[in-house]
Amino acid sequence: MVLSEKSRYLPDEVSDNAEQNSPAKLTSGPQTPRLSAEQSLDQDSIRDLDIERNASLDGDAAATARDEFEVWWEEPADQDPENPLNWTNTRKIITIITISFVTFLTPLASSMFAPGVPNVLDEFNTDSEAIATFVVSIFVLGFAFGPLIVAPCSELYGRNVVYHVCNIFFVVFTICNAVSTNIGMLLAFRFLAGFAGVGAVTIGSGTISDMIPAKRRGLAMSCWSLGPLFGPVIGPIAGGYLTESAGWRWVFWVITIAAGISTVACFFILKETYADTILTKKAERLRKKTGNPAWHPRLTSKTAGKQLIKESFARPMQILLFSPVASLMCFYIATLYGLLYILFTTFTFVFVDQYDFSTGSAGLSYLGSGVGTVAGLFVSASFSDFKVRRKLAMNQEPQPEDRLPWFMVLPGSLSIPVGFLIYGWGAHYRVHWIVPQIGTAVIGFSVIIILMCIQTYLVDTYNHHAASAIAASTILRNLLGALLPLSGLSIYDGLGLGWGNTLFGLLALCAAPIPMLFGMFGERLRNRAMVTR
Repeated sequence: MVLSEKSRYLPDEVSDNAEQNSPAKLTSGPQTPRLSAEQSLDQDSIRDLDIERNASLDGDAAATARDEFEVWWEEPADQDPENPLNWTNTRKIITIITISFVTFLTPLASSMFAPGVPNVLDEFNTDSEAIATFVVSIFVLGFAFGPLIVAPCSELYGRNVVYHVCNIFFVVFTICNAVSTNIGMLLAFRFLAGFAGVGAVTIGSGTISDMIPAKRRGLAMSCWSLGPLFGPVIGPIAGGYLTESAGWRWVFWVITIAAGISTVACFFILKETYADTILTKKAERLRKKTGNPAWHPRLTSKTAGKQLIKESFARPMQILLFSPVASLMCFYIATLYGLLYILFTTFTFVFVDQYDFSTGSAGLSYLGSGVGTVAGLFVSASFSDFKVRRKLAMNQEPQPEDRLPWFMVLPGSLSIPVGFLIYGWGAHYRVHWIVPQIGTAVIGFSVIIILMCIQTYLVDTYNHHAASAIAASTILRNLLGALLPLSGLSIYDGLGLGWGNTLFGLLALCAAPIPMLFGMFGERLRNRAMVTR
């Protein structure tokens, strides 16, 4: 059962006589509003301020909720400047832009390298089709395992420390890619770079959940997604021409320079957004100022330290394995992601063989899917919050299923197989290259609409543990994104481009009913789901 916790609030600053350790003396009365009317929070925001805990409140917990020494937001809660939900719009926008740029670099590193794969195979004297695919997709395999560490760490120690550590290691491992002397070294450090680079991809949505109320979260999620979506668009195009003019190693040096700049910028721009971490530091200040060790943050679990760490690291897998909400949604996204990465890892070979593209122009083969994903993002941003806003206007309680409107998930899921048919048979018969590009644009457009709907749905469903929910999704989808492409070229060799992509379209069609069923029956499944604390 999800329960909103409500009790009195405590200020951050206390007067000198607070050293007498009297809670009554530490409580402030109503304060003059510090935000403009435009910045003040609506009822939906206030609901978000009462961070939902996914557990029932028994006798001991009820006593804790009434504990006069627990630390919460300064009263009134909708005006406490320490609460990320109350930050100015400027600060929120700058934060979203910053994490969006960091998440832009990771998929850029994944796809920018793809056009240079034939050059790498020549330099390291190998012609293995499996290696040709795996050297690209192993980066995504790192994406699959990174969230197992990243998400729980962000919910134990805060978002900022995870951003900084992941950024630093991503720079180090990218440098190692640039100086690789054999294919084994390149594969190893590609995996590690993906492992470290997934930090912002995993917890970016958690950061947005921390500071954006549900009413406006869909738009914010779409804006944040601009970064990871532009990466696959720009990466192969820039990588193709960069490889042709300066060699494949310079792909990694360019990424290193950009990642180094963003790493330094994050130290100066990003502030902590996770409520548990902020309130823990606030309690530490009160304990130090008053000398009273009784002060403690409301959201801190009573679980012992080692057990808490164990539970936090197990949470993403618990959500994935024991919640039908996450399991089925993650399966659908993983299927689409795996099929999409089959395309990404074979575009260069298909367009070079079928249309005689050069190494430089091979990057242009990614343009269709890129344009489609960007267009899909703008459509998603325009309609994601539509049902939520309409319900609030009618004084009705929004539900996570409002993130799965039929007018988005129905055409989105059904048009993906159509895109595969256009791409596959267009390339098979070598009709003008714009035809398969249209097919990939349809695929990109539809996949991003489905991805944004499901991702926002998971964030709203697992509110306080949004990072773990997204980590659960990331784990499965990146496993398939890394492993399915290993069979891509073999399937094309055996079935041809036409029937091979027809097979992929049928797989997408078989899974298409999942988001539509959740839109109709999701609330019933959520009530029966296991949601961990």
